[in-house]
Amino acid sequence: MNQRNERKIVPTVSRVIGGVVVELVYDSSKERTAFAVSRKNQWTIEQSVELSNGLTLVPYAPSNNLIRHNCVVLPCEPQHHGDRETLLSEIESYLRRYVDFSPLFERIAAHYTLLTWVFDCFNELPYLRFRGDYGSGKTRALIALGSIAYKGFFASGASTVSPIFHTLDRFRGTLVLDEADLRFSDKTADVVKILNNGNVQGLPVLRTLQNGNKEFNPAAFNVFGPKIVAMRGAFTDQALESRFLTEEMGMRPLRENVPIALPDAMRSEALALRNKLLHFRLTSLSGIKTETSRVLADIAPRLNQIALPLLSLVGDASLREQIASLLRRQHARLTAQRARSAKERVIAAANEIFRASGPATIALRDLAHRTNAAGDEFDDPVSARDVGKVLRALSIPLQKSHGNMVIRKEDWKTMV
Repeated sequence: MNQRNERKIVPTVSRVIGGVVVELVYDSSKERTAFAVSRKNQWTIEQSVELSNGLTLVPYAPSNNLIRHNCVVLPCEPQHHGDRETLLSEIESYLRRYVDFSPLFERIAAHYTLLTWVFDCFNELPYLRFRGDYGSGKTRALIALGSIAYKGFFASGASTVSPIFHTLDRFRGTLVLDEADLRFSDKTADVVKILNNGNVQGLPVLRTLQNGNKEFNPAAFNVFGPKIVAMRGAFTDQALESRFLTEEMGMRPLRENVPIALPDAMRSEALALRNKLLHFRLTSLSGIKTETSRVLADIAPRLNQIALPLLSLVGDASLREQIASLLRRQHARLTAQRARSAKERVIAAANEIFRASGPATIALRDLAHRTNAAGDEFDDPVSARDVGKVLRALSIPLQKSHGNMVIRKEDWKTMV
């Protein structure tokens, strides 16, 4: 048996090994897949890549249903992208032809497109969302942007979740999710688990699968990667809401030059951009890093985590400031929502404690403990001090008893 036959063949979509970047390409006209391989920023098209550990990487077959039916969109070969600003300008022009974004969000979407192609350089990611009612253009935006995103994988809220888990795990691309709120508004739903775990490296989703012997065996699915979502409303989970950069669609009359029906030319334009974005990935991946100097001091750490990868790719200082203003408004909105949520949770906990058979008083620390115990993993914990703020805002008198601040049942029943 020769050395070639001893090697293990591994069907592969993409791989980064040291300074070598391997990416699957698909030529639909020839129904052929191959690898675009970059070594020291010089790329070639190859049919296999042999690794020093005895593995031979081969491209997924062109007969793969996801590839053949464009469920996952791929480039066909690298094309020189010029410099980054030129590429961004081309992306913005493409988006402007087919989608009616606000001027700021058009630039955000163009930079997010770049981010999808180098997302694996970062440990946290933001999600992009288009929100609006029927006919507002959100699905059009999803199609246009998903068609140029890195290995864009199109799914809907009505899709069976199993192929979504498997495709994200194998292809490691961009989930493009339509109708995200029709069936999956609850935090326990599988798609929401993907969204909750998928913006941070190292948080796979565990699912129990059945093997050939009908034994149940937990499997970990890597769901980390960019997500582009269209929906009508909002998620009830505040932690999930904080991960989105959102464009409200249909808020103004549609621009006259936006076509009602997508022309066939859009597909060829999207392919040309994917080819240039592939070249950008192959030649730029090693130089992308988190720019910690762009952390914003006046927003929550969670917002900084999701915004920093995008801000790291924005070279224009004025655009960074516009995005920072957007994030500050989002921070203020989320802070107000959390305050309302804390108030509602404290009231619910106190009402539960002060039932007819409940105690005459309760310490603030005990009320804080009961409030947190009644919440879930996504609720921000409240302290005794937070509880005191809520009670003072409700004009509930506080008393001191045995060194602890307490509220009395009779005062609670009178005031609430």
